[in-house]
Amino acid sequence: MKKVPPPVAIPLPPAPPPGLAADVVASGLPVHPEDRVRLFSADQWERFVQEWVDSLRDEYELVERCGGAGDMGRDVIATVKGGNGAWDNYQCKHYQRALAPGDVWIELGKLAYYTLKAEYSYPRAYFFVAPQGVGPTLSNLLKKPHALRDGLLTNWDKACRTEITKTELVECDAAMKAHIAKLDFSIFQTKPLLRIIEGHAKTRWYAARFGGGLPQRPEPLAPPNVPGANEAVFVGELRLAYAQHLKQDVKDLDAGLAARDDLREHFHDARVEFYSAEGLRTFSRDTLPQGEFEKLQDEVHSGIKDDVRGAHADGYQRVLAVVKTARALQLTSNPLTTRIHTRDRGGICHQLANDGKVRWVK
Repeated sequence: MKKVPPPVAIPLPPAPPPGLAADVVASGLPVHPEDRVRLFSADQWERFVQEWVDSLRDEYELVERCGGAGDMGRDVIATVKGGNGAWDNYQCKHYQRALAPGDVWIELGKLAYYTLKAEYSYPRAYFFVAPQGVGPTLSNLLKKPHALRDGLLTNWDKACRTEITKTELVECDAAMKAHIAKLDFSIFQTKPLLRIIEGHAKTRWYAARFGGGLPQRPEPLAPPNVPGANEAVFVGELRLAYAQHLKQDVKDLDAGLAARDDLREHFHDARVEFYSAEGLRTFSRDTLPQGEFEKLQDEVHSGIKDDVRGAHADGYQRVLAVVKTARALQLTSNPLTTRIHTRDRGGICHQLANDGKVRWVK
């Protein structure tokens, strides 16, 4: 009689995948900044480095991008603040691999050639910046200035002689060797990609390049007790609107509105709104490329024009109608949308008045 084999356990089906979030379906999984940077073109990489270096305002007074034909071996140059002309060079290399010594001989050769010709001064520091970083051989070489100098001399004929300029052969003759011997090769170093991304994250260009939303917005400043020069025009416009509403001159707001709690409250609220919108302007300046706040102002201006032009009993009624319209506008296309407060909408109306683009009294 045959022996019956023992029962075999039936394997359980695999667990179903977790539910998909709507934003993942719409745009895919987020791409890490390191991976996104490696997808940049060489031009985008240079611009990214320029954005980061330009944010180092405590260290540099001027940052310029020279990359391209005629750059004489300089990509992004930064003039040191209070450095009597001292400057740093950020040499951008966007390769699909880590940098090797063979990738830098030509750059060292250009620097030696153009400084010998006195086309520019020798930099204070020289950084190789590459999304894949530098390989171990070059990393070790950068820590040994004498070996780096010897490597340039050894590789001159192969890497530099015909490559520095298309108009002449650049020989490593006695004059060039003497010049290279005097140069400080300890200035050459690299910047890790993560450090660069960390620094770039503090710039106004980060959200535009990498997404992820805007940071939290600081609370706006409260208006000072006495209106300042920065709000003089819009305060003057409100004074005219109140005067038309009261049918009398209002030369002094405190005295003119003393008997009208509603108008004094409105004036206080208008100033709070104005300073809220000024806070949004500052926030935009610090977190987004230039011009985004002005685009928001233009969008609001376009949305309120009909009310500004419309018939109203007086200037004060026009202000109320226009600000009410501004609060109802669908401002969905601007990147600041997620950080707009209700007060900002009225504040932008007062900013427009402050800029002379809106008048309450016709």
